[in-house]
Amino acid sequence: MGKYFGTDGFRGEANKDLTFEHAIKIGRFLGWYYGARENKKAKVVIGKDTRRSSYMFEYALCTGLMASGADAYIMHVTTTPSVAYITRVDDFDCGIMISASHNPYYDNGIKLINGNGEKMDEETILKVEEYIDGKIEIPVSGREEIGRTVDYVAGRNRYTGHLISMSKYSFKNIKVGLDCANGAAWQIAKAVFDALGAKTYVINAEPNGYNINTDCGSTHIEHLQKYVVDNGLDIGFAFDGDADRCLCVDEKGNIVTGDHVLYIYGLYMKERGKLLNNKVVTTVMSNFGLYKALDKVGIEYDKTKVGDKYVYENMVQTGNRLGGEQSGHTIFLKYETTGDGILTALKLMEVMLSKEKPMSELAAPVVFYPQVLKNVRVKSKPDAQNDPDVQAAVAKVTEELGDTGRILVRESGTEPVIRVMVEAGTKEICEKYVDSVIEVIKSKGHLA
Repeated sequence: MGKYFGTDGFRGEANKDLTFEHAIKIGRFLGWYYGARENKKAKVVIGKDTRRSSYMFEYALCTGLMASGADAYIMHVTTTPSVAYITRVDDFDCGIMISASHNPYYDNGIKLINGNGEKMDEETILKVEEYIDGKIEIPVSGREEIGRTVDYVAGRNRYTGHLISMSKYSFKNIKVGLDCANGAAWQIAKAVFDALGAKTYVINAEPNGYNINTDCGSTHIEHLQKYVVDNGLDIGFAFDGDADRCLCVDEKGNIVTGDHVLYIYGLYMKERGKLLNNKVVTTVMSNFGLYKALDKVGIEYDKTKVGDKYVYENMVQTGNRLGGEQSGHTIFLKYETTGDGILTALKLMEVMLSKEKPMSELAAPVVFYPQVLKNVRVKSKPDAQNDPDVQAAVAKVTEELGDTGRILVRESGTEPVIRVMVEAGTKEICEKYVDSVIEVIKSKGHLA
């Protein structure tokens, strides 16, 4: 992880942590880097979400790119997975998405995507950071070498067509609710479901620059739950600000999480002989109930660190075809290189229509275990995590829980805290075991 870029890009409050000067420098470096590497004029495609500051960052990035001789192709308001898709299929040198995902409107972020539609490699990101910090000097282009901007809304339209082509079924007469989080999905999602014949009911699709993720979308799914029930809908889907994640609501108003998606679509793939390696990829934060459900149907699983980046890396290395996070990032590797909320919705519709069963029935085998997670602020994360007495306390909880639950103790990637989480049959059991480990951390003097 770099100085500015984390696992999901350079993110922070607009013009405080992430400034327009940063954006110009990122554009400057990428325009020069890809042009010099390929010995030609670089082509970079840019998308943005609906935050007010996204326009500022879009123009700043374009300025930097053009000053370094690159052509900037602008997709305008679009989703993160659409930028990844178009970067790959239209042979761009790289892609840039301006978004802070599920964060509030005043935050923003810059996500870098390589020519294969994947998250940018660490080596290139570190070079970008060196340029931001003034450790690298690059030339400015002049005369005929100066770049230009190109309106590329055609790329967004082609991505929409790609999504429509993903469906094997007509959605005729199916009542579908869509919560677009006043974000990047606000035009694309409805266009896709309308084209497939659904009776589409849309909420939170009136972005004004300030209302992205505000009391809406996948982080506030309670509104879609009520909307589905009140309007008698068959199913509902909620996206986040850049639409790379999706949570579902069944016809009864119950939440269908990313863990449910892995079970539902993993079983569907297994039944059709499509689940290569007979395995799905989860993160360590997936619920114990998912693993119990997968065990019952004979599906194996890998566990990665938290972050869709690590899920994708596992899939590339192993050939596993389905992976994701409980939060709704689901990767269908046959079709795309990143989590895609709208594609996830289409894939859930496919299972529902193929099996002719309501979503509530498909999701029922995954029974979530109660979970308690507590954060402990410590002086040193490694010292607390590796303390022999703390490890002994964790081992004792693991032994006592057996196959009735689990404990997870991990370091936060962004804060000076240790996260202690237990899943078990009741919340009281969870509380007891979490507190027992925290008491050991406290008694050994690790608290900050």
